[in-house]
Amino acid sequence: MKIYTKTGDGGTTSLIGGERVSKCDLRVEAYGSVDELMAFVALLTDELVDDARTAGMVDELQHISSQLMTVSALFAVGKGGQDKVKPIAEEQIEGLERSIDAMQQELPAITKFTIPGGNRAVSLCHVCRTVCRRAERAALRAGEVYAVDSSATRYLNRLSDYLYTLGRCVTERLKVTERLWIP
Repeated sequence: MKIYTKTGDGGTTSLIGGERVSKCDLRVEAYGSVDELMAFVALLTDELVDDARTAGMVDELQHISSQLMTVSALFAVGKGGQDKVKPIAEEQIEGLERSIDAMQQELPAITKFTIPGGNRAVSLCHVCRTVCRRAERAALRAGEVYAVDSSATRYLNRLSDYLYTLGRCVTERLKVTERLWIP
């Protein structure tokens, strides 16, 4: 099978179910943003993989990458594809919440905003968080026009909270000085 089909040369692409839409379609923007997030999550995972202090995080991020493929597919559903992708299970969203709660147990309370930086892995957590927020906004815009599965947008919302908390937890585990915004 060839990787190129030439069917998109005119600026259109196919959604799940066969519907052809503009590559500027809001659903394409949403799943494209999730695709970008997956690439950054992979980079973050690669950054953390060889450090025993972050081993459990690597496993979680690999699971999240799989879930992001489902999120992306949910945004790529077009006419005729509604039954081809299952929604994100509530247990997946609750799993993110449990992970957030567990990480927060390791962290000192803060009352100020966190400024990214101090370590490449910490910065990558925040890059992932901001790309996730952008993907969520793209998904919400698509949801204003098309039927978008709400489990996907809920997952992205919770995932951005997870990525923020992960950044703080990586800061703590790697003994990086946490930078807080002091106006």
